[in-house]
Amino acid sequence: MKPYIPILFFLFCFGTLAQEKPLQLEDYSRWSRIISPEVSPDGDWFAYALRPNGGDDTLHILSVKNQQVDRIPNGFSPTFSAEGNYVAYFTKPGEEEADKLRKAKKSVPQSATVKSLSVDHQYVIENADRLAFSNDGAYWAVLKEKAEGAKGADLILYNLGKKQAMSIGNVSDFAFNQKSSHLAYTVDAADQAGNGLYLLALGTKNTTLLDGDKATYQKLTWDDTQAKKEERNAKGNQLAVLKGNKVDSLWQQSNELLVFYDLNREPKQANLSIESSGFPADFVISDKGDLSFSDDGRSIFFGIKEQEEKIKMSKDTIANVDVWHWKDPYIQSVQIVRANRDKNFTYTSVFHFQDGSFKQLSDENMRTVLDSKHPNYRLGRDETSYLNDVNWGISPADLYRVDIKTAEKKVIAAEVNRTLGYSPDGRYYLYQKDTSLLVYDFDRDQTTDISSNAPIVFMNLEHPYPHEKPPFGLAGWTKDGNHVIVNHKYDLWMLALDGSEATNLTKIGDQEEIRFRLVNLDREEEWIDTEKPILLSAYGELTKKEGFYNLELGKNPNPLVYEDMSFGNPMKAAENSGLIFFTKQTFEKFPDYYVSSSDFKNHIKLTDANPQQSEYAWGKRKLVEFTDSRGNKLQGTMTLPAGYEEGKAYPTLFYFYEKMSDRHHQYSMPVYDDRPHFSTYASNGYLIFMPDIVFEEGKPGTSSLDVITSAAKELIKLGYADEERIGLQGHSWGGYQTSFILTQTDMFRCIVTGAPPTNLESFYNNIYGSSGTVHHGIMEIGQVRMGRGVTPWTHREIYQRENPMHHVPNIKTPFMILHGTKDGAVDWSQGLEFFNAARRNGKEVIFLSYPNEGHHLANEANQKDFQRRMKAYFDHYLMDKPAPEWMVEGIPHLDKLYEKAD
Repeated sequence: MKPYIPILFFLFCFGTLAQEKPLQLEDYSRWSRIISPEVSPDGDWFAYALRPNGGDDTLHILSVKNQQVDRIPNGFSPTFSAEGNYVAYFTKPGEEEADKLRKAKKSVPQSATVKSLSVDHQYVIENADRLAFSNDGAYWAVLKEKAEGAKGADLILYNLGKKQAMSIGNVSDFAFNQKSSHLAYTVDAADQAGNGLYLLALGTKNTTLLDGDKATYQKLTWDDTQAKKEERNAKGNQLAVLKGNKVDSLWQQSNELLVFYDLNREPKQANLSIESSGFPADFVISDKGDLSFSDDGRSIFFGIKEQEEKIKMSKDTIANVDVWHWKDPYIQSVQIVRANRDKNFTYTSVFHFQDGSFKQLSDENMRTVLDSKHPNYRLGRDETSYLNDVNWGISPADLYRVDIKTAEKKVIAAEVNRTLGYSPDGRYYLYQKDTSLLVYDFDRDQTTDISSNAPIVFMNLEHPYPHEKPPFGLAGWTKDGNHVIVNHKYDLWMLALDGSEATNLTKIGDQEEIRFRLVNLDREEEWIDTEKPILLSAYGELTKKEGFYNLELGKNPNPLVYEDMSFGNPMKAAENSGLIFFTKQTFEKFPDYYVSSSDFKNHIKLTDANPQQSEYAWGKRKLVEFTDSRGNKLQGTMTLPAGYEEGKAYPTLFYFYEKMSDRHHQYSMPVYDDRPHFSTYASNGYLIFMPDIVFEEGKPGTSSLDVITSAAKELIKLGYADEERIGLQGHSWGGYQTSFILTQTDMFRCIVTGAPPTNLESFYNNIYGSSGTVHHGIMEIGQVRMGRGVTPWTHREIYQRENPMHHVPNIKTPFMILHGTKDGAVDWSQGLEFFNAARRNGKEVIFLSYPNEGHHLANEANQKDFQRRMKAYFDHYLMDKPAPEWMVEGIPHLDKLYEKAD
């Protein structure tokens, strides 16, 4: 037997090595992510799609009980019927075939399928656009795609029990009411013959024409759209729709608002038109605004808009000029970006159809009126007094109580920066003023400081930006109607709405540095029932453990599961199933889905999205604590390379932004994008460190420099990092930091900076291309944190000190810049300026400029290209691998492969 021992040993070693091959970009196509997870109401079925990198989706319909799975190629958007006995989904051609159709200027068709989960039966409808189940699970409706030039399309109504289909032609919109007694639909025929609003009684199949005319019917809306289950039987008896026709000489279509009520008895109708009493002159009822019924069903809200006549003009005779004026409330670039939104803006109005009265609620100054369930009042916001270019992260406004019956408005509070919203019934509105939490009672017209009796403030004083600090957030409103539960840093507090008491519900959060937050598993439940156990999520600030706790009022939270991993937001099946669905992940474990009982015991794994990972070498994570030179005690998460050997120093890559240690248990998914993937770098022998950074106001660059150099020294001292082989990579805000550090120290071997703000003085007066807003806000009170009123003219020395561009002559480290020419956040010129300055000063710099790419690379070919070049760059400087030719000599423009391709 002896001769066979070496062979067996060889086979064992070979097999082990085969399972630990280093991960490469070419392997990324084997990885998939989970999208569109859905749970059937009875908890018996779980649907999800696997989307591979660069590949087509595969929909999975999984039996929770026996783990059997049905795979549907190119399936997406699964929906279960209310009874859980049917699933519906769409399918479409794979991306390769779809691309051919698009190039041939043909539409890409999609089909809709309904499938029985108990018997072998399915029904397919080609060329489908929309689908919906009735809530009783008896019917499935599909609106087909419109034929070219058509206004409406066929609506297929499928009886799931009888397996019979009926077709209704020229339908433009449809909707079931929530109690499933009726299907409403609008018809829009090519010649407008038969156009109207129709009501189909699902029990008898009798169809009623509620209104018919040679007109366009839009915005079909039931009164029970937002109704809870217990409300459905009392609602679903009212419909609203807009009716009108376009006039070529006018910009806006003039509509009539039609409301139908008492549909369960003798239907009644109320109409509102521009001729109605009190309707403002030169306005129309606009189809650009949505329709919504009040909670009591007595009123309907809609939008009105100014009417304008079209003027025939030739663009050849008109100057194309944008007049930028210092008095503009919004800078011209903002106006340009928001042009379509502003064109579609409508003023909120209400029609009390029981008495026929109309009121306009919003106006030119108070443009926002927030909807609620209150029968008499809404909250209005007037921001006009506080519009300026420095607002960043805050939206100051005066708050008003708006009477929806009279349209009268009354100031509640002036200059409120932070709001937390309505109570579910709309009676109360919660907001922050100074460091207090205030609640406004619409019924009593009374404001109460509900935080006055608390021994703490609920403002997050550790918020890192120099503007008004935000509150920690709202957990919810109690079912007794007398309290609200709010977040503190770690604990949950219950505050009486009359301001009489403040109670720490979770008690142990501050002591154990565990952040508790309320988890609401029931989408139907708007209130917190404190008589029942409350589910909490838990996060250990220092340990990074996560899990869920159970809370009974008056007791300490009780752990259900609390482990060294990260849990995703749980999903609950139907009310009585008792099953919870959730993901859990670590750096080494993909966030697959699990199911358990409601106490989170006996986790059963449902998905295995990436079994191929076992073939590859993979790193692991460890928390490291360090202190910067200012005395800040900080953490970072360190990814150890695969096969890590204790005491060996490794080539090290730093990746940072702001706080990064909370990503400790985040799985490093190999995907095509423009970031370094720690799974890949660890698999190939790198150590990666992601530190937390604390910034001082006015010192964004020097703060980062302090933290990163302190962290690097700690890793060197601990024996993890090879001090001669440390590289940095950062993108956007991280790109600024890497660019600044580059100019201050030669401690690092090489640096890659992506989409970086590199010249703080020019950046200050530049704009976000995506929003049009000027950078004054982010520079002073936002992420850059220079300080309110700290400008390049008032504090030039500070700007120069923190400006990478000012220190370019000091650069001693080779570096590479990534930037897309259509970057909508950090203008491409920032990367170009830095490159030109470094090149002029004889520095070793490469600029990877990607035409027509935004702030992050979106084109797959470009993503792969950058991943290869970034890896080659780090491999050369940190692993001593040969430099590819493009790094040594560059690529002349005429030698670009892209330019040579057909």
